[in-house]
Amino acid sequence: MSRTSPHRHLQNTEVSRRGLLKTAGGLTAALAVGASATALTGPAEAAPATFTHPGMLHAYGELNRAKVRVAAGDNPWLSGWNRLTANGHSASTWTPRPQATVIRGGTGENYTILYNDIHAAYQNALRWKIAGTTANGDAAVRILNAWSSTLTSVTGNADRYLAAGIYGYQFANAAELMRGYSGFDLERFKTMMLNVFYPLNDRFLREHNDACITNYWANWDLCNMNSILAIGILCDDGAKYDQAVNYFKNGAGNGAIRNAVPFVYEDQGLAQWQESGRDQGHTVMGMGLMGAFCEMAWSQGEDLYGYDNNRFMKAAQYVAKYNLGEDVPFTTYRWGSGQNCAQQTHTVISSASRGHVRPVWDILHYHYARRRGLSVPYITRIAESVRPEGGGGDYGPNSGGFDQLGFGTLMYAK
Repeated sequence: MSRTSPHRHLQNTEVSRRGLLKTAGGLTAALAVGASATALTGPAEAAPATFTHPGMLHAYGELNRAKVRVAAGDNPWLSGWNRLTANGHSASTWTPRPQATVIRGGTGENYTILYNDIHAAYQNALRWKIAGTTANGDAAVRILNAWSSTLTSVTGNADRYLAAGIYGYQFANAAELMRGYSGFDLERFKTMMLNVFYPLNDRFLREHNDACITNYWANWDLCNMNSILAIGILCDDGAKYDQAVNYFKNGAGNGAIRNAVPFVYEDQGLAQWQESGRDQGHTVMGMGLMGAFCEMAWSQGEDLYGYDNNRFMKAAQYVAKYNLGEDVPFTTYRWGSGQNCAQQTHTVISSASRGHVRPVWDILHYHYARRRGLSVPYITRIAESVRPEGGGGDYGPNSGGFDQLGFGTLMYAK
């Protein structure tokens, strides 16, 4: 079994074998398969020997399928494409406004400039990949080069870690799409990612801003995990890739899978999300961030979607069901906050922002229901209710509308 074939995840035999060998739930069965199968797959904890490119949110198969389907005028791909081309961020005339210092939190905030430019780079990159329009490819490169020649620091209060995480993984995804494009200074861009974003990502996961390990919500860990994973792929850096994946499996903070999903209701096929007692806006954001993490790993041949007996799938079913207006179970959630780990408690699920819409569901629906052929009725229903998904600029001007790159209908429909 090749770990680098761009088509490997379209082959059901490989999906099931990788799922068997890579998930905790399949450990016993994996041992039974024997050493020969283990030799074929390589170490469960190791990065691929050779990274697949493009290999983050969009591998070759997804890009090629969108290209063919849009050209044929097929829905739902065409409806997703029409949302992309109608978005002003995807215009080839976009003019970047690179800053030497980006500030999120505190005095002098200017991070809105960064996230608008990142989404413009990403959306132009998608238009070039799918329609072959050179003007869009040129625009994406113009934005990426402008920032890599200018940005030297990301700062602010604790929110600087959110900026480094969210915008780090999004920036890397835009760059991955433009890899090999004439005039794109990939090496300089990698240097920016390694020197400006990665140190903050790494520091947050190690130190959590000097707070109690459980003080920060799952999304804080997840965005920084995403950035480290994406930088690892972009830079062909196996150590960084492993750092992110190992944190997902065994990390101490709330982004690790068993902390992000603390309670499983096996008899209902549901699992409680760490932020469910906080509000639904951030809970749905978590679906987008963990979905992105699992998809990027999937593009490199690793099944985290199914890790620990589909633990994330059960959480997504839970979040979807509640945000569709139905009841779900809730177990009292306790955590330590601040620097002294003062105890906090959620005793009921939060109805704040219930029904909140973000472009996070099609990536999950098409993975679980189509790639894997599993029954995920709540994920499917909520995905259908918000389709076709747009991207940054389609969900309001504030940062929350730019937390996900979006366009899941266009890129993941099968």
